[in-house]
Amino acid sequence: METPAKQDSPAPKLKEVETLSKKSRLRENVEALLIAVALALFIRAFVVQPFKIPSGSMIPTLLIGDQIFVTKFSYGVRMPFTNSVLIPVGRPKRGEIVVFKYPEDPTKDFIKRVIAVEGDTVEMRDRVIYINGVPASDPHAHYTEPDSVARFDLAKTDFPARKVPANKFFVMGDNRDNSHDSRYWGFVDFSALLGRARIIYWSWDWDHWRVRWGRLFNILR
Repeated sequence: METPAKQDSPAPKLKEVETLSKKSRLRENVEALLIAVALALFIRAFVVQPFKIPSGSMIPTLLIGDQIFVTKFSYGVRMPFTNSVLIPVGRPKRGEIVVFKYPEDPTKDFIKRVIAVEGDTVEMRDRVIYINGVPASDPHAHYTEPDSVARFDLAKTDFPARKVPANKFFVMGDNRDNSHDSRYWGFVDFSALLGRARIIYWSWDWDHWRVRWGRLFNILR
């Protein structure tokens, strides 16, 4: 007895084809979105992170309203959340601008310039920085108050010699008369560093509501 030949399944209806096509496009869009989010998180965690300048402690190098890129890998590839170093890369050098977790409140990010590194002895006399007993090159220092006024807060003009411990750094804001820095709260630990400030990618003047076009893409030194 012959077995009757099976007939091919009928072709899906047009509406079914459209539904399958929509599902396929939706899946592709979701996959693309997830990849984009994962890539953005990877770049932010290990490569570069944007920061906004909210205060004037680094005037005139950085102004309120500047937005900068910070390279996260400059001082080592770090584990997200714990900030522990996975792959050592480098150490901060004198004169570099760094972003770090504020020692007295780690929920806040601070930005300052490295003045002295581990092993250095740093002091200030009459607003002159001395490193290991020698006057240091300090071209970025910016003062707004006369000596007679600044001396009401002695740390603005003088502080005694301090030796920087291992894995610590002494930092100051360029706007020396208006910066809350290592003169007041001590050293920054290497583990608190988030990266090195590299470039201004955007700058908004809040006082005059305009873009500071001349500051865009300035390399930070």
